[in-house]
Amino acid sequence: LLFLFLNNCETISKKVDIATQKEEEKLSKFLKKRESDLKIEFGKPDSIEVTDNQKKILVYYDSKFQIKCERRFEIDKRNTVVGFSSKNCF
Repeated sequence: LLFLFLNNCETISKKVDIATQKEEEKLSKFLKKRESDLKIEFGKPDSIEVTDNQKKILVYYDSKFQIKCERRFEIDKRNTVVGFSSKNCF
């Protein structure tokens, strides 16, 4: 019984790792792209934050299976995507 439990945990962990890798690959395609390209793909952001150094953070929320997914894209002064982060998106 213990073996089955550990084996299932390992399988779930592998699936999460694969989904996370796919998410990273998908979002990394937007690096060095224009803000408008990002909005074409994801639509209007749920919120916009402005950092101390005048960069914008576009925040997108999504829910799947009652899990809240958050994607954040950092936009520089030239309206170019320079970074991203993703939490609970798989």
